[in-house]
Amino acid sequence: MSENEPQITCRDLVELVTDYLEGQIAAVEQHAIDDHLGECPGCAEYVRQMRLTIQAMRGLVSDEAMFPQTRDELMRAFSALHPSYP
Repeated sequence: MSENEPQITCRDLVELVTDYLEGQIAAVEQHAIDDHLGECPGCAEYVRQMRLTIQAMRGLVSDEAMFPQTRDELMRAFSALHPSYP
């Protein structure tokens, strides 16, 4: 990693993982995350598990098929795990 590239912490990665997996981040951030994943086995495992979860859930349930109270409950649970999520 060069001195000009941002350094990504484990906490940063958790906050950026969705955008990273969807390819919605700047190239410089992607490179910093890739560098971090190469050095941090815990985060590499976290990203692997997120990919598997996304694959398993893809097409399983649509927003339209989910009861509104179920969606709200899931969003509350997610927000409790990731307080920085809007």
